[in-house]
Amino acid sequence: MKIGLADSGPFAFAGQRTFVGSLFLLCFVVVMKRPLELHRYKEILLLGVFNTVGCVGFSQLSLVNAEASRAAILMFTYPFWTLLLAWPILNERIKPFQWAAIILTFPGLMFVLKPWSIDGQLYGCISALCGAFSWAIASILIKQMLARKSIDLLSLTAWQMAFGSLCLLFIAWVSGESLPTYTSRFIIALFATGIVSTGLGWLLWVYLLDKLTAGTTSMMTLLVPIIAILSSAWHLGESISPDDWLGITMILLALSCLTFSSFKHHRGNRLNALSKED
Repeated sequence: MKIGLADSGPFAFAGQRTFVGSLFLLCFVVVMKRPLELHRYKEILLLGVFNTVGCVGFSQLSLVNAEASRAAILMFTYPFWTLLLAWPILNERIKPFQWAAIILTFPGLMFVLKPWSIDGQLYGCISALCGAFSWAIASILIKQMLARKSIDLLSLTAWQMAFGSLCLLFIAWVSGESLPTYTSRFIIALFATGIVSTGLGWLLWVYLLDKLTAGTTSMMTLLVPIIAILSSAWHLGESISPDDWLGITMILLALSCLTFSSFKHHRGNRLNALSKED
């Protein structure tokens, strides 16, 4: 995403990569003979606003002024917002090991983010936080949609993304962003983010939301900013400080707590099911 900004404005790039991702998924819908009709369009349009326009738009905008590693860390504060929203809205009680994960993760994020040395990246940091909160709202909306009535996840992901991509392109046009320069670097970045991370990534995300609690799913994705820190150091030359390594270690410990909590929960459910069969 950061590399794509070298040849494009943030909203134009975000709109194009989500459009590519939606076309990729719609092709899968046809190939797999899944329902292509657009049902419950009001809910899908609302999801597109938060899951594509808000989440992708703000995250891409944050990269204009912030380092890729810092923007990724702030975007992935969304598990905290998701847990807080899921508690009153979805009645998902925060379990002891989830609390332990939160307690470990928060200082871990602070060590990586280093808010005491933002250095002119405030606008980008605020944009990333807006994207994180929008993502949390989208997670809650998806859980509510699936709870009300089953819907084809592949079709849902493709249609909300297609709608959101058109909104992002409209924002790029209204804000006066210049047309992208289609260099080989830009085309590779566009299709890598459009097909792999946007198309396939979001399909897996929606699938997990259907199988796990919103809080557990969101916390597990904290592996992503760790990968972002390492890959931005490799591709973009961003340094990794001792504070970063300390934060990464704390986040990994938090993920271990979360994994143990999830294993314990599913093991308990399986034992209960077996006892009922007996």
